[in-house]
Amino acid sequence: MSKRWKNRPEGSTWGDFGEDDERGRINLLTPEKVRQGIAEVQTGETFCLSLPLDYPGKRLLNPRRFPPRHFATSRGGLANFNFPLGMNDPRLVDVVSDDSVLLCLQYSTQWDSLCHIGARFDADGDGEAEIVYYNGWRGGVDIVGPTSEQPGSEHTRYEGTEAKRLGIENMAETCVQGRGVLIDIEKHFGRERTYITYDQLMRIMEADKVTVEKGDMVLLHTAFSKVIMDLEKEPDEHTLHHACCVLDSRDERLLNWITDSGLAALIADNYGVEDPHAEIPEDATLMMPLHHHCIFKLGVPLGELWYLHDLALWLRKAGRSRFLLTAPPLRLPGVVGSPATPVATV
Repeated sequence: MSKRWKNRPEGSTWGDFGEDDERGRINLLTPEKVRQGIAEVQTGETFCLSLPLDYPGKRLLNPRRFPPRHFATSRGGLANFNFPLGMNDPRLVDVVSDDSVLLCLQYSTQWDSLCHIGARFDADGDGEAEIVYYNGWRGGVDIVGPTSEQPGSEHTRYEGTEAKRLGIENMAETCVQGRGVLIDIEKHFGRERTYITYDQLMRIMEADKVTVEKGDMVLLHTAFSKVIMDLEKEPDEHTLHHACCVLDSRDERLLNWITDSGLAALIADNYGVEDPHAEIPEDATLMMPLHHHCIFKLGVPLGELWYLHDLALWLRKAGRSRFLLTAPPLRLPGVVGSPATPVATV
């Protein structure tokens, strides 16, 4: 092969940003898009779009992800917290506190990188499907899993993962700044679980005069993260799996709109943008069609569990939908996802 793949998924952007591209549609966050975002700043007010990173609480939303574990570092066999340095040198009056966190990178407000979702697909044209990711990067070669199971707790059993390609650092290096556009779904559909179709989304956008242009970052407000905040880290499984709207990811017209709109990133305040717990039809080959479409085919990163409620209420009152969005992930090489503390400036 002259490149990693002979076949690319139908409707994908593989190769469109270069044979070795690892950024996907984040490439559309050009200096012009940054200037467009800055042009939306009128009052200078800012909104934190992150949940506290120990929310939602417990492990009911995703049992594989656990809340942050917070602990002190060690100094001389003692906890290095409220530690008087005079214990080591009587002349010193300094006191030191130093801590660490064991963190699931996608427990709370997060970015999904382009190596979060791959597929079994015949990219090399040999008639057999292999594990590949966006732009043909290979599972086991470019995105490497653990080679063995280690003894110990769940936190240490599967060490040694590395995204040599498509890791979140590629996104972080772009700074992820540009024009955000909020679509206020809760305003029109409330907080009941509704699967939002293409037609419903278009009606919302028409009613609120929302326009999405190439390179915009689109944010969907459903109020799910507000529900989570109100539960104060004591969620119940029924609420987590049945509250607020999600996109109908099996609506082909909706997926086509994501393609045709040219959006650079798709963000929601719910868990998954689509519904990861939805029943899978008997004839389906994908559990999460929207994740497959965005991450695997288009190179569109997904933001999940963002806190959008305060911003949405402000935009409603102001009759606006656009703002400057600054939302880099952690610059942590080789990882699949990242917490984020995004900022909207209006």
